[in-house]
Amino acid sequence: MEQALERPTGWRDWRREWALPVIFVIFVVGEVFKSPISGNRIGAAGEILAFVGFFGGALLGAFSVVRHAEALAHRFGEPYGTLILTISAITIEVVVIATIMLHGANNPKIARDTMYSVVMIVLAGVVGFSLLSGGLRHREQGYNLQGASTFLSVLLPLSVLTLVWPNFTRATASGELSIGKAWFIMIGSVALYSIFLGVQTIRHRGYFTVPAEAEVHGGAEGMPPRAGWSFHAVMLVLCLLFVVLLAELFSLPLDIGLDQLELPAGLGAFAVAALILAPESVAAIRAARVNHMQRAVNLSLGTVLATISLTAPAVLAIDLFTHHPVLLGLDPANAALMVLTLGVSIVTFSSGRTNMLQGAVHLLLFVAYLVLIFSP
Repeated sequence: MEQALERPTGWRDWRREWALPVIFVIFVVGEVFKSPISGNRIGAAGEILAFVGFFGGALLGAFSVVRHAEALAHRFGEPYGTLILTISAITIEVVVIATIMLHGANNPKIARDTMYSVVMIVLAGVVGFSLLSGGLRHREQGYNLQGASTFLSVLLPLSVLTLVWPNFTRATASGELSIGKAWFIMIGSVALYSIFLGVQTIRHRGYFTVPAEAEVHGGAEGMPPRAGWSFHAVMLVLCLLFVVLLAELFSLPLDIGLDQLELPAGLGAFAVAALILAPESVAAIRAARVNHMQRAVNLSLGTVLATISLTAPAVLAIDLFTHHPVLLGLDPANAALMVLTLGVSIVTFSSGRTNMLQGAVHLLLFVAYLVLIFSP
């Protein structure tokens, strides 16, 4: 049936790729002015302008990536569709964080703060907006309880081991991991996520699709792609490449701008996480509004799980092989807020139904996260 919807790529398909020339121009301008930007020779206003330009270009690229990933999602169905979206977003995240670590200022906390920001933005902000907007329109919404429980059963231990545990180990300074513990986190995270993927895509696929008793119809989630899936696959890779190229430029004015404007360091991690999560967040909230809560749950929890499972091993590998130091342990206030958010998420996704009150609770935690950025 899906094959019948496909047709050869035409002029209308290429017209929808208007963002690519814009991103290319931003990239070329950035390369031309790369030296004065990195040398802080363009002043505070210039650094801010460069930051906005590169951020906007990378954001356009990220939205293009997810648009093509959504087209592939329509083609391959659930849970593969959501998995394609999640892996695309996490690829962007790993590349951006790695680029900032390798080419930006020596900030050992950037990976930790970005992973923490992803957890809080998604579990508190995106989940909150999804449940609140969906609850206002549809009162209660159903999802597969087994799938949500599976996500959280893996997410909870990996989050605590990665972002809280390092503060309580004694072999190294607080927040750091010894070489043995770093290898343990790297191997354990990848192994557990691989098992999870086997459960999600092969052994228990039904956990991540809406059960018959909870199935409701609230509108279309989006039009199916009219171009062939190979076109969307090629364009997805091309857009990812542009995001990678802009990530290095994006990292140049980030630390300089924060220092010159005397803004809190956590705001930089928030900006990186917001860039990474913007397309996924829009997709999840939009899915909840049209009464596809199962897709919203898969996107939200899947993004956070992939963030912890794949980003932590990537940054620890950078630490071990390039000697760029990494601090993973959160300070007590942020650690407590993250654990509280994980606990509330377990309660929220424990019944198979959602409502607007649960969304309001998650949004309260999101506001608390924003308050801690500006008032640690």
